[in-house]
Amino acid sequence: MNAYRTHTCEQLRKEHIGEEVSLSGWVHRKRDHGNLLFLDLRDHYGVTQCVIESDSSVFPTLDRVRQESVVSVTGKVTERSVATINSSLPTGDIEIYISQFKVLSEADELPMPVFGEQEYPEETRLRYRFLDLRRTTLHNNMMLRSKVMSSVRKSMEKIGFFEHQTPILTSSSPEGARDFLVPSRLNPGHFYALPQAPQIFKQLIMVAGFDRYFQIAPCFRDEDPRADRSPGEFYQLDAEMSFVEQEDVLIAIEPVSHDLFAENSNKAVTPIPFPRLTFAETMLKYGTDKPDLRINIEISDVSDVFDHSDFSVFASVVENNGVVRAIPAPGAAARPRSFFDKMNGWAQDEGAPGLGWISFSDGEAKGPIAKRLGDERLHKLKELAGLKDGDGVFFSSGTEKEAADLAGRARVQIAEQLDMVDKNRFEMVWIIDYPMYEWDDTEDKLDFSHNPFSMPQGGLESLANENKLDILGYQYDLVCNGIELGSGAIRNHEPETMFKAFELVGYSREEVDTKFGGLLRAFHFGAPPHGGIALGLDRIVMLLLDEANIREVIMFPLNQQAQDPLLGAPSEIEDARYKELHLSFKAPKAVKT
Repeated sequence: MNAYRTHTCEQLRKEHIGEEVSLSGWVHRKRDHGNLLFLDLRDHYGVTQCVIESDSSVFPTLDRVRQESVVSVTGKVTERSVATINSSLPTGDIEIYISQFKVLSEADELPMPVFGEQEYPEETRLRYRFLDLRRTTLHNNMMLRSKVMSSVRKSMEKIGFFEHQTPILTSSSPEGARDFLVPSRLNPGHFYALPQAPQIFKQLIMVAGFDRYFQIAPCFRDEDPRADRSPGEFYQLDAEMSFVEQEDVLIAIEPVSHDLFAENSNKAVTPIPFPRLTFAETMLKYGTDKPDLRINIEISDVSDVFDHSDFSVFASVVENNGVVRAIPAPGAAARPRSFFDKMNGWAQDEGAPGLGWISFSDGEAKGPIAKRLGDERLHKLKELAGLKDGDGVFFSSGTEKEAADLAGRARVQIAEQLDMVDKNRFEMVWIIDYPMYEWDDTEDKLDFSHNPFSMPQGGLESLANENKLDILGYQYDLVCNGIELGSGAIRNHEPETMFKAFELVGYSREEVDTKFGGLLRAFHFGAPPHGGIALGLDRIVMLLLDEANIREVIMFPLNQQAQDPLLGAPSEIEDARYKELHLSFKAPKAVKT
């Protein structure tokens, strides 16, 4: 190939035996066998075993070199003996007898090992991320991520989408999270915002007549980190289409999503078309709008069973317009009493008073609640919740929102305890018919529940005449195994409908015009009906790799404090920069202890 190598560390096979070759890479590990020294040489592509005899003139240099030094070797390809063949390596049938050896870059003593992939603290791994990325698992994770990005582009182009880039320096928009702000030197006192999403720009692209847009878009949100959410920035597949209804968008995106998972994993993937569940239906059956359909448990409303019953706790809840939800535990009656007690303890750890329960065994209902219900109510309970002899059932109660939330979490906990989660499937589902609005108890006002730019079902007429909490939007989420992969909507492209939609949450016409004047002006010059979606690519890769933390699929992630230990971001700036940007800094007051 060149002065450094004739082959990569993955290429050599039996057919190369007898050839003189050169390889370059990192010293992965060394093994001293007395008169022989074995060196595993690693590059981006793989590993090749190299051998040198102790009487070789280059042996002392190789003997001294540290792991992770960059070296070049030249030697003859030889066949390994049957006893030393390594079937786990593509190059495991051969080895190189070293005749020449050169150190290209000596490594210092390592702060963390590369070979062996021992677990190390987050701070160390991120500070030395360049070493962390050399480790096989993380290196392979990044290569799968690259493959996914390439696959996305090819799939989108195949179905007629065109890639266009949107600005990074833009204005603030109500996406539901804090903006990252950038001061403008040329416009004192004014700030750019890094885009939380290319929402307005992709709609303007539709108004401009480009019909089908996509972008692998960087998005920036000043949010607290979670296991499935990186602080600061993330990447999404952003897509928009003109002259479409909701179903057109779902049909277009399904093959892209399906093929991403099918081509990059051995697990079964939900066949197309993916099921559609309404928001109301999924909140009732699964207690969440992110249901894990690998779990074959459905929640039921059993308020009627406890209405005016002798079980005063639930009877009182129903009397005060609350609800009682039943979460089946299939086959749980065979479990010891401790199973039910542990579930009750789990609920208390989650901040709930507990989980009431009943078990049905040998035609008998057992448990404290069962004693307060007669045969007729117990029969009705079994009927409503789909229970049979041998099953258990747990209960959550409270307001509809409270009961659904606890029931949804309990459903997952029960399934995990009963080993009911099929880990060999990717179960996809569309959640549709989201409420356009919700009541914000903190602010004591109406607010958007999902995407403020969505078209309300029924248009302007529904905004003027319907109960605001009953209005549905053309909004949809794609969920996989209980994780939201993406969210989208048919957009509100009618100026008067948009003014009214924002008016209901407290925006005046002037405020809407000020914040979204560019978009509104565009709508006055001929806007096609349009809609789109954004899929979180980091989460998709995380799911494909079955990683518990999104950090494991991002090349250079921030830590839990949204800091970069490698390059020291965020960092302080010099006083001269404050002056240049027309800013001043006031340090926060120290907290008294």
